[in-house]
Amino acid sequence: MKESKNGYLPLSDQSSYHRRLKSRRRVIKSFEEKANANRTQTDRLADTLTKRLGSMFFLGVNVLWFVVWITINIGLIPAIPAFDPFPFGLLTMIVSLEAICLAIIVLISQNRSAKIDDIRAETALQIDTIAEEEITKIIELQVLLLKKNGVDVSKDREIQEMLTPTDADRIETTLKKQFDKST
Repeated sequence: MKESKNGYLPLSDQSSYHRRLKSRRRVIKSFEEKANANRTQTDRLADTLTKRLGSMFFLGVNVLWFVVWITINIGLIPAIPAFDPFPFGLLTMIVSLEAICLAIIVLISQNRSAKIDDIRAETALQIDTIAEEEITKIIELQVLLLKKNGVDVSKDREIQEMLTPTDADRIETTLKKQFDKST
């Protein structure tokens, strides 16, 4: 294997770290892909409708529809009789029903997205917890090497704090109290 100018192996040639990193990225990315693959027909329909109805094209269609409706019903086109005179009660009812349907469709999509976000957050928490434990172990090993080489780190408060395991329950309780105060 060829070393680069700085003496290190290129990332693609380094031990199994690069392969593990790529594998982890695939696993994390696949959560959303799996969730999308396991959607119900209702979820698929809601996602499709949200994508299509949340577009500039749909906005344009609605604006055009309102303009035509109002133009006809205020009598600007004499050849077409008004069927919903001002204050446009029928139009108001139709728009209200459309808004209710659109809101429900968006909420269905958002609920599914929230579930995916919850899985990602839980995964990130687990990975962060493992990483914290691994970093603490690395610090322990470094302290052992320093002691072996005659360096006393026992009075270094920062290192001693870093060697203390993180109390996840205490952090959770503190965050819960902060959350309860803010609500």
